[in-house]
Amino acid sequence: MAYRGQGQNVQNVMVQPINLIFRYLQNRSQIQVCLYEQVNMWIEGSIISFDEYMYLVLDDAEETHSKTKSRKQLGQIMLNGDNITLLQSVSN
Repeated sequence: MAYRGQGQNVQNVMVQPINLIFRYLQNRSQIQVCLYEQVNMWIEGSIISFDEYMYLVLDDAEETHSKTKSRKQLGQIMLNGDNITLLQSVSN
């Protein structure tokens, strides 16, 4: 993100990853989680808890396979932060 200050200088503002995760938690956003070395599979759900090591607890989690287009209901799960490659909001 960038914004202009009083002069013409552009100042960059960095959003900390933990702040983004907290925003997803507050908004009860539906998110997509891509896992390490799992290129054909991702998990969707909403964050109900997390910690500073990026362990996530997801509610109404669903595993989706891109090749077979299959979906599997997982319910409430906990993901290890070491396995998470990408978090993104799912646009409805």
